[in-house]
Amino acid sequence: MLLRFRVANVRSLRDEQELSFVALDDADAEAERAAARETTLSDGRKLPVHTVLGVFGSNASGKSNVVAALKNMRHAVLRSYTDWTSYDGIPREEFALDAKAASETSLYEADILLEDGVRWTYGFELGSRRVEAEWLYAYPKGRRQVWYERDASREKLIDFPGDRLHDRAGLTRMATPDALLLTRAGNASHEQLTPVFDWFRDNLWDVTPETERTQREAYTALRLLSSEEFRRRAEELLRVADLGIAGVEVEQTSSGRPLVRLSHTGGGGTTLMDWSSESWGTRSWFALIGPLLLALDTGAVLLVDELDASLHPRFAAEVVRLFQSPRVNRKGAQLLFTGHDPSLLRSPGGGRLLQPGQIWLTEKDEQGATVLSSVADWEPTEEEDLMASYLAGSFGAVPRVSEGQIGRRLLRTDELARTGTEES
Repeated sequence: MLLRFRVANVRSLRDEQELSFVALDDADAEAERAAARETTLSDGRKLPVHTVLGVFGSNASGKSNVVAALKNMRHAVLRSYTDWTSYDGIPREEFALDAKAASETSLYEADILLEDGVRWTYGFELGSRRVEAEWLYAYPKGRRQVWYERDASREKLIDFPGDRLHDRAGLTRMATPDALLLTRAGNASHEQLTPVFDWFRDNLWDVTPETERTQREAYTALRLLSSEEFRRRAEELLRVADLGIAGVEVEQTSSGRPLVRLSHTGGGGTTLMDWSSESWGTRSWFALIGPLLLALDTGAVLLVDELDASLHPRFAAEVVRLFQSPRVNRKGAQLLFTGHDPSLLRSPGGGRLLQPGQIWLTEKDEQGATVLSSVADWEPTEEEDLMASYLAGSFGAVPRVSEGQIGRRLLRTDELARTGTEES
């Protein structure tokens, strides 16, 4: 599971920002804890961890950059040795609106929980030409164990306190300025470090509905061809979405790309529809089913940018409920999504679909940098309607546009243009 993520100087995330799946644990947060999954740590302590977080905010406020930063971290762990060596320096996406940011490091750090209940903290700082720092800590008994610390400014690049890590000499030889040690260790199948490497390999799966739909359609179709169990569950999800779908047929073609046709009910029978005739919403739902079921089956962390961009709000809410339900989400899979639609803050019955600690907001400051915060920081009451408060601007993170302002601005621009033409 992902517990926390810290990032700084990446895209619009200028100063250090933290996103946390750990639920509030105080006397006033009973509903918050009830919505979380109680997880047992290796030292026997119980930790309430959310399985769903939603990031909301106005356009260009940096919501997608939170997801992008997590993707960047995963890519760095998996590919730094093979990809970065082909660059002249370290590829980064530092904050662009401050010239000083180019000379500062970019920070990535994640707190993760492995299947044995041991919590790990892994992070690194990247300069323009080298890995400036890297660290790995474990908490098997609740206290921090330093497995290794790397500092490019020291004569001794990597410090291995104690004798926990095997083959320390070999790890030292692996270290290069332009690659992460965890990447090298994972590629070399180092017995003790590979589980942490594998966590990044098997998690932080990204779904971007607007740009990757065709690839996910193909993935879902291939899963339908290879697994009858997957077919049964996928068809049920298609039917329950009330799209008038009775079933799905998939054929493997000579091109290697599966041919999909959905069976629709109507007129007393069923009709197979050509895939190009299906609506955008139907195709988006179909494309999401593959990654969604895979995440639930493996307990992975799924990242969905703009969950509500191509799905009806009811569909988006059902995706949230799948991850919230312990009966469905038996392996503790997690969903981090971004969205605009405030209706995801309220269930149709008027209750809360998400608790305050599950709702995160992005807003730009005066320097154009993204500030990430939780609605829980505003301490809303148990009875407060979070959707109404959000729309009213009580938590910030909504566009500062009054009713009719855009139309008035447009008319004013046209008027000035006409006046300028007449004067000339």
